[in-house]
Amino acid sequence: MNIVFMGSPSFALPTLNYLVESSEHDVVAVYTRPDAPAGRGNKMQPTLVKMRAQELDIPVFTPATLREEGVAEHLRSLAPDCIVVAAYGALLTREILDIPKYGCLNIHGSLLPRWRGAAPVQRAILDGDDIAGVCVMQMEEGLDTGMYHTVGSVEVAHKTTEELLAQLADIGGRGLLDALARIEDGSYEWVEQDESQVTYADKVSKDETLLRPGRTNAEFLRRVQASSHRTPSRCVICGKKVTIVKAHPANHVLEQGKVGLEKKHIFLGLKGRAVELDVVKPESKREMPAKAWIAGLRNVDDPTWDVLPEYYHKLPVYG
Repeated sequence: MNIVFMGSPSFALPTLNYLVESSEHDVVAVYTRPDAPAGRGNKMQPTLVKMRAQELDIPVFTPATLREEGVAEHLRSLAPDCIVVAAYGALLTREILDIPKYGCLNIHGSLLPRWRGAAPVQRAILDGDDIAGVCVMQMEEGLDTGMYHTVGSVEVAHKTTEELLAQLADIGGRGLLDALARIEDGSYEWVEQDESQVTYADKVSKDETLLRPGRTNAEFLRRVQASSHRTPSRCVICGKKVTIVKAHPANHVLEQGKVGLEKKHIFLGLKGRAVELDVVKPESKREMPAKAWIAGLRNVDDPTWDVLPEYYHKLPVYG
């Protein structure tokens, strides 16, 4: 098949790579989001998909919106048999959806109809789901409303957002190749979504992954798991702002908001049992083992931790 691929972040890379490696398909163009400011210097940065497409010498297009004049005409001139979408970040118009012979397919990181929307993996973690999955979905004008086929699932367990996304992206990329072959011969089995089972995965805000006393350790740890570079799990420990990268439940019981320092171990008091920190990222520094960070905390008379001060009056601190 002639394929036009649309994607932007790391989640999209396995699908693009599998398509390029396949002798059955020809990726004739890649569409991705425009360069955007990122990093400390706010320098303009291309998406990961753009960089990969350039390495592969695939023509890359970066319209701000697919409604721009000439976009639909250009796509039509490419004569795609299928448009494949993986975390592209822009809506496809009805005109574009109608262009490919075999339609537009989306690699969606959820077990539809659960978690339609922008942040299905983070929402699965925050909601305490045991299983996360990935589907190939027929695209419609609605938000993730098309028929789907589940191509795989994994246990959430203690995996981070990034770890789950990487697993699901690989499963989805491999599943797409099977889907394309069977769609072409008419044997692929699609499932209608049960509207009574629909849940929505809105983008996760920075407020939602903030850490504060008053949570149980399970609630605390889900926020750490669901954190990302956009929505880090941050708090203040002994007056120092820090992102918690990894932690685990502890047998200790500490007063809410208290910090326990024992040799090379650091514990945070919560509602019920405490948590022990494993990996942290102090403000403006690299990630490091929590035990290496403890030295700077030892001379505090009354070690405590709390929500970031700028959020103290915006959020309920306990509960």
